[in-house]
Amino acid sequence: QVQLVESGGGLVQAGGSLRLSCAASKSITSFPRIGWYRQAPGNQREWVAGLIMHEADYADFVKGRFAVSGDDAKNTIYLQMNRLKPEDTAVYYCGATIGAGDYWGQGTQVTVSS
Repeated sequence: QVQLVESGGGLVQAGGSLRLSCAASKSITSFPRIGWYRQAPGNQREWVAGLIMHEADYADFVKGRFAVSGDDAKNTIYLQMNRLKPEDTAVYYCGATIGAGDYWGQGTQVTVSS
């Protein structure tokens, strides 16, 4: 069983920064896909950024603003979010795929005020 625990959400003004952390119960290098998704009220969950086969991948709407990184020693993946916009407001989930299974964290709220 895989466990993912997010932290680092909060309230920030537009233009500000936040860093999210996702601690996994096993090495992040064991996941072919691990990263961040978000879901705003009334919207479907969407891919934001993460590591796919150990390479960083970003949705177009965050390129140049967000950066993903991993710390193998801590089994943790990070999402540095800069130049945040009100439309970035959502619950951010850490998600990982291994074998035939998809695993999710509990989510962390990110709210960007204008």
